[in-house]
Amino acid sequence: MLDIRHISKTFGKLEVLKNVHIGFERGQAVAIIGPNGSGKTTLIKSILGMVVPERGSIAFQGQTIGQDAGYRRHIGYMPQIGRYPDNMQIGQLFDMMRDLRNDTDTTLDEELIHAYRLPDIYQKSMRTLSGGTRQKVSAALAFLFSPPVMILDEPTAGLDPLSAEILKEKVQREKQRNKLFLVTSHIMSDLEELATDVLYLVEGRVVFFKSLNTLKTETGEERLGRAIAQIMQTHAS
Repeated sequence: MLDIRHISKTFGKLEVLKNVHIGFERGQAVAIIGPNGSGKTTLIKSILGMVVPERGSIAFQGQTIGQDAGYRRHIGYMPQIGRYPDNMQIGQLFDMMRDLRNDTDTTLDEELIHAYRLPDIYQKSMRTLSGGTRQKVSAALAFLFSPPVMILDEPTAGLDPLSAEILKEKVQREKQRNKLFLVTSHIMSDLEELATDVLYLVEGRVVFFKSLNTLKTETGEERLGRAIAQIMQTHAS
């Protein structure tokens, strides 16, 4: 469904992605993990068309993405920090996004809007919102147009425990609908709940890309964090 074909990207003299070659399929929930500076954000931005690799290509549903940004309507993106017009009210933001899409063929998914009771605070301006409420808005926007691909960047950061569980349960349901999820998080327990597969990057290179079950079987560890630590120790020795 989404094929990353030998992409490399440099910023100045720093090569942040080095010949990354992987493929993602529907029904997967891929945890993208790695230390700071490993290339996770650059990989996500490359998929979104916000960064253009110097080498290689990216294909969505068999078509190489290029100047045509139309493929992005099939991707829901929840950024780590959502940035919105300060003076815009929550309700106005959702109205604006619906108007911009102007897609009468898509059934809107407003489940998170109501689960987070956002209509009760539609009149609040974005600048007055706490970080957690901004996260709720970002999550609801990401799912709104029922895209087949979801990219969630630190999705539970700033959410209270109940709101985080609501979001994780939503991901689990949508995963059963054969959608593709790419998720980054520093919270290993969240990834362990959500992920079917694990992509580990170090200094712009793919160290491994395996199913979560395979990773646990190979290492004999039940916890994701311990399994990754064991593999990295093996690589280092």
